[in-house]
Amino acid sequence: MVRRLNIAIVAPSMGILGGQAVQAARLLRSWRDDPEINAWLVPINPVPPAPFGAAVKVKYLRTLATQLIYWPLLIKELRKADVVHVFSASYFSFLLAPLPAVLIARLLGKPVVMNYRSGEAPDHLKRSRVARATLRGVDQNAVPSRFLHDVFGAYGIRSEIIPNIVDLERFRFRRRECLQPRLLSTRNFEPLYNLPCTLRAFRLIQDRYPEAQLTLVGSGSQDAALRRMVADLHLAHVTFAGRVPPEDIWRYYAEADIYLQTPNIDNMPSSVLEAFASGCAVVATNAGGVPAILTDGLHGLLVNCDDHQAAADAVFRLLDDSVLAQRLAGAAFDTCARYQWSSVRAQWVSLYRRMVSPSAMAAPTPA
Repeated sequence: MVRRLNIAIVAPSMGILGGQAVQAARLLRSWRDDPEINAWLVPINPVPPAPFGAAVKVKYLRTLATQLIYWPLLIKELRKADVVHVFSASYFSFLLAPLPAVLIARLLGKPVVMNYRSGEAPDHLKRSRVARATLRGVDQNAVPSRFLHDVFGAYGIRSEIIPNIVDLERFRFRRRECLQPRLLSTRNFEPLYNLPCTLRAFRLIQDRYPEAQLTLVGSGSQDAALRRMVADLHLAHVTFAGRVPPEDIWRYYAEADIYLQTPNIDNMPSSVLEAFASGCAVVATNAGGVPAILTDGLHGLLVNCDDHQAAADAVFRLLDDSVLAQRLAGAAFDTCARYQWSSVRAQWVSLYRRMVSPSAMAAPTPA
């Protein structure tokens, strides 16, 4: 009898609210009570115990305190795993989180699947010999988009594509018969997501539609600067919703008619899939892997990066042509089938089982 596999998922907890944490949480929730997979989180951001409480308030001391807890936690948790599934971003975070997990897994003789998810991969792999060597050395790389698969291939790094998950029960499709200028963005307030371009586009939109609304869900280092920009541009009806728990964010998509995002760097954003699932018409920049999930004129409208005029013009097209908007939203929703758990689950199970020896798969689960 083939036994249940033990999978240690090394990823950010929801204490670091972002795409990786959300996808890790969805994956863990989906594995709950699964007959073939027993998965648990090994957080890359463990909470330091009380004696280190003051350290977490100081940037570099926080990093040191986290690392002092993280490495022993890896040794404790990875020894129980059949497969170590490591979520990975880029640059310095790659050295602090994925690399230690790979080293400890190797020390313990555990197979590793590296689940690399950063839209900054082209620059990261170009710059980092350590990253290239690490990715070549793991048992398998899994990436969520054709974009990353092609980037890896350019450096001779093997990977297979397993897409992000979208919860179609939580994000319910709603047909918009006539779009209203109710816009939504759910990208964090960091430079690579270029929220200033979104605000400049909204200035043009509000010039034509004074009643237009824009809701910004997220937080980050640019929060204060974006609030100043709203005031400087004399924008009205802009709501800063702050950080929203993943279980509640569907409400914002349900209330919006158009999803607008203008990143300069991206991979396979869950936000676009959530907009698809919710029935929002989507306008996005053609950054990174976005064109791999959104074909211009078929699933939404793509514009060049940092072109706020083009972004505003695309929104005007949707507002002026409800037939076009409905066609795009319907076609986008149809693509969501490939991102449902019923489809993605089979791909993960197949990958995990290929990484474990037949003798280990047949053995009884340790007590």
